[in-house]
Amino acid sequence: MKIDNVSLVVSAVRRSQYPDDELPEFILLGRSNVGKSSFLNVLVNRKNLARISSKPGKTSTINFFNVDNKFYLVDVPGYGYADTSKEEVRKFGLMVEEYLEKRQELKRVFLLIDFRHAPTNDDKLMYDYLKYYQIPVTIVATKYDKVSSREKDKNLKSLKNTLDIVVGDNIVYFSSVSKIGRDEIIKIIEEMIEE
Repeated sequence: MKIDNVSLVVSAVRRSQYPDDELPEFILLGRSNVGKSSFLNVLVNRKNLARISSKPGKTSTINFFNVDNKFYLVDVPGYGYADTSKEEVRKFGLMVEEYLEKRQELKRVFLLIDFRHAPTNDDKLMYDYLKYYQIPVTIVATKYDKVSSREKDKNLKSLKNTLDIVVGDNIVYFSSVSKIGRDEIIKIIEEMIEE
């Protein structure tokens, strides 16, 4: 898939602001510092489409990026960031829950997890939540290039055991530096928008 045009169409805080053109949507979920902005930029071959901040937890809206009028990549606030107030966390949580539970256009979740570490309790809660609502998930193991060869098997086992991954869900290794995993993610999107 060649990507020509990508634009931020809307930054929504409520359902009435979501796009209404019924294009397929793919949401990016993950902890605040997991590399969602880098993932998004690599996916669409842009340097600064999503701003990469040195301070985690900057996203505070549901951002719909239109890709060639074929589909949307949806970026939402990261979870698990300690410096965000409890009220903001609650507000973000409700906003994302409403999207996940009610959005008909949602085709798949890309759940980003830092491959250097075991999944956190927040990661596990998010995965269990998605499975409760039977939403298909691709786990994106980010920062793959930063894990040594001898650690990779151990980290993969930890990831699989912690999340108890269900049949039909998959894991893609991803690096925003080497771009490993990009083609695999694009292929998943292509197959789902052709269905």
